[in-house]
Amino acid sequence: MTSQANERSRTLLTDRPELYEARFPDPGRLAGRWAEDCLRRHGAGPRVLDMGCGTGRDAAHLHEAGRRVTAADLSEPMLAYARDHHPGPEYIRADLHGYDFGPDVFDAVVCLDSALLYCHTNEQLDRFLSSCRRALSPGGLLVAEMRNGAYFLGRTDLLDSPADAEFVWRGAVHRSVTTLAVDRTAQLLRRVRVWSAGDGAEPVEERSAWRLLFPQELRHFLTAHGFEVLELHDGPGPRTEPPWREGLPPGRTADADRLHVVARLARP
Repeated sequence: MTSQANERSRTLLTDRPELYEARFPDPGRLAGRWAEDCLRRHGAGPRVLDMGCGTGRDAAHLHEAGRRVTAADLSEPMLAYARDHHPGPEYIRADLHGYDFGPDVFDAVVCLDSALLYCHTNEQLDRFLSSCRRALSPGGLLVAEMRNGAYFLGRTDLLDSPADAEFVWRGAVHRSVTTLAVDRTAQLLRRVRVWSAGDGAEPVEERSAWRLLFPQELRHFLTAHGFEVLELHDGPGPRTEPPWREGLPPGRTADADRLHVVARLARP
């Protein structure tokens, strides 16, 4: 995200990484293992950029798998947490909407957990893909995992009622109530999440949004930026039901609520 956009969309989770990992645990490093499987199956080289790395746990898994990982995020609290709790990668503050580490410095760019969807406009998405194209070596990979905009065509099950979640963190029961709404004009999925805890603190409301990208729209953007789409499907993946596991091949449809893409930068 850009600095200005980041100030508008900072959330309780970006400022409190420990709370993020408590709310969204991944003890089996499923997202990192899925990304490593994609990289290995398509013969990616060792130099990897994890863009929008968050708490760093996926970047650390890729590092442990033998990759030379640079992990970037715009949240200073996330980066500080990552350096302390998930060492190994080189952690750098960088903007998803446009970054420059130099040409031909990575063999793959990984962008997990809908981070790419913080590109809310076509211009922001173009800048992100231009940055990837500049940073990747010829034949380099872009691996991304995100919500699927096509899921919301005719479906309202994720919109009809708020989603409640409770978990225990530092001895207190925390509750989040999340409401989603589609902004069709801006092509955004807007999210309002209210946090409360059993410690007497006032509830906290946070607002954020994701771009709703459709599979063929994403394919068009990638092709326009010189990428060949190798995989584009709805699962299995790290956030699907049932979840991905080793040995499962990529799917052939793009209908469910997650979208997974592997694209290769065309050689000159």
